[in-house]
Parts: sequence; C-alpha cells; structure tokens
Amino acid sequence: MAVERVHEFQVCVPSTERLDRFLADQLSLSRTQAARLIAAKNVRVNDELARASRTLDLGDRIHVRIPEEAAQPRVLQPHDAAVGVVFEDDALLVLDKPAGLVVHPAPGHWNDTLLNVLAARGTHLAGGGEGRPGIVHRLDKDTSGLMVLAKTEAVHRRIARALSERQVERIYAALAWGHLAQPMDVDAPIARNPRDRKRMAVLATGRPALTHVEAIARFDVCDLVRIRLATGRTHQIRVHLHHIGHPVVGDPVYSGGGHKRVTGAQQSRAQSIERLVPRQALHAARLSLVHPLTGDACVFSAEWPGDLRPVLAELMPDADLLARDNPLDYLGFFR
Repeated sequence: MAVERVHEFQVCVPSTERLDRFLADQLSLSRTQAARLIAAKNVRVNDELARASRTLDLGDRIHVRIPEEAAQPRVLQPHDAAVGVVFEDDALLVLDKPAGLVVHPAPGHWNDTLLNVLAARGTHLAGGGEGRPGIVHRLDKDTSGLMVLAKTEAVHRRIARALSERQVERIYAALAWGHLAQPMDVDAPIARNPRDRKRMAVLATGRPALTHVEAIARFDVCDLVRIRLATGRTHQIRVHLHHIGHPVVGDPVYSGGGHKRVTGAQQSRAQSIERLVPRQALHAARLSLVHPLTGDACVFSAEWPGDLRPVLAELMPDADLLARDNPLDYLGFFR
C-alpha cells in the first residue's frame, strides 16, 4: 500500500534557481508537477509556505510532502532494446550502453530507458535512489560506453564509496574540435546554468570538478582525446571541453558553434565532418575498479562504437584502421 512520502533538503550553495525548478531537478519531476506540489501547499521553505518563483539561499531548509495518491511507486515496464553485457556476476553488471538510451525513468522517458531494458532481461538491481535501482553513476542519453550497476544494497554502497574516494577509474574517448597543445588538468567548478536548468556551466559557486585531458591522435580539424574523470558532475566532460575551447564534436548543447569555430579553408572540411557525426562523439571506453566482494582488480574496455566509425574513418583514411575492429587500440588509446 502506498504511503505519503516526505523529502527534506538543505541548500549548500550560495543561491539556487526558482523553487519549482529546484524541486523538479532534485525529485526527477516535471516543472509542472513541482509547481502543483507547491500550489497544493505541500512545500515549505524554512517552515513557511513559499511561491514557485522563490529563489533559495544558502542554508534554506525545504520540506516536501508528496500525498499518498501521488506516491504510488512506478513499476518498471519491460522495454526491448539491445545492450551489450561486458561482465556479470552476483554482485555487478557492467554494460556497454548504446547512444540514444536514457539510463533511468524520468519525465519524457518513463518506459524506454536502460532500466526498462534490464527489467525485460529479468535483471535484479538494488541500491540507489528511488526509481533508480542499481544506478551508481550515469551516462548522458547520447553518450555511449561502459557503466557499472549494483545488484545488492551492500555492493551499491561500496562502489558509491569507491567513486567518491576516486578509486574507480573512468576513461572516455572523444573527438574535440581544434588541437590540444599539451595534456591538461581542467579544474573548474560546475553548477546548473541559472538561465537554463537543462544546461550546466563553469561557475565559481559550483561543485569542484576535475578532468584530465590529453590528445591521442591529431587530425586536420579535431583531435581524438583521452579523458579521465576525477569527479563526476553532470555533463562534466562536455562542459569542461567547451570551457577550454575544444568542445566535443557533434555536441548539440556545448558545441560553441560546432564546425563554425573552424575558420578559413578548413571550415568546409569541418562541416563535412560534423555531418558524419550522428550525436556527440563521446564514449566511455575504459572502467577500472576493485571488485567490491572479491577484491580483484577489474579492468573493462569498450572499443569505439559503430555509429561513430564513419567519422573516424573519414578523419583517418587508413586502410589498416578501416580493416580493424579495434581502432582505439590501434591508435594507442589504451596504452
């Protein structure tokens, strides 16, 4: 039987966006749903009723009551889609997520997510937030590659702790516009963009974020880069590469103008490259962690995905590369 749910938050940054947007983000609601909770007097800020337009300040306490009729747990509906299983035992599931697949149900994607695919597979997951069983970390919808999921509460806690203590190595491959002169540590705090809640931005008030970036192969208008995450903020790689002037090729949000940032005779070349990219050219290629139960060192790799092979072939018309199933390994990415 459903019961009333209560959520409490305290603001830990100097200021935030509107209350309705804040609740929508924190509770995975639509902005309309959040506004309805506020209008029904189910939301209090510092023990007082508040308007949806109210902005929040450091230390504000938010109390949200979700009535019984709105608290019915969602049942994951099975969804049939292909997903690559890289490793599985009684504790972990490591997947190679295809681009185009949202990780967990949220407004706009309640029944066609990775968790729905795993429900159809009969996979049992545990731990994590409500409606997000097994989820320890996420990939954006249009980012492909490796994810680890937990099958028990204890395993979820251990992997989450290892992530927070930077004991899980996550390495990404990306095509980035322009050329990096040398390896870089991008140390820039990230927060939600105050003018657009769907975007993130480098802001002094944001949470600490650190990304290591180095070029592996140089092409005429872009580089293949290896990226190692030290932290795991929303859109971190895409925001940081945009911040240093080398956005991900094909990124529709943080592109910085995309091919238009390439000037002169090479602009038409950049435009032809961009037309070959069906989505942001970002792929989680390597995942390393200590198994939470056995203590064994686990290293998983996922080669450059098929939907991004044409652009790589266009950038590097190498007969040996085209004949191989392992272009990243061929280019020295995993060394």
